[in-house]
Amino acid sequence: MNPSGRSCRLDGRSRTRRAALARLARELGFPAHFGHNLDALYDVLTGDLPGPIEIVWAGADRTELASDPELGPLLRTLEAAARERPDLRLVLVGRGR
Repeated sequence: MNPSGRSCRLDGRSRTRRAALARLARELGFPAHFGHNLDALYDVLTGDLPGPIEIVWAGADRTELASDPELGPLLRTLEAAARERPDLRLVLVGRGR
């Protein structure tokens, strides 16, 4: 958890991009104008949202996520935002950890 900022934990309940976007918006407190798409996700994470921000994706194998047609683009968007913003931390926690 990130006691001094915003945090979100994605897990097996976020099996679709739509579910993951909804969870991110809810748990990180996205603004009302959030458009629930990948461009809007990148924009809000890199510009509109005060940090620090921590996103933990539990039970996630990077290789499986990256090859998933639904979740792979979401993963790449989160990784791009984390590269752009030093106070955004994305943590992938594999199964069994």
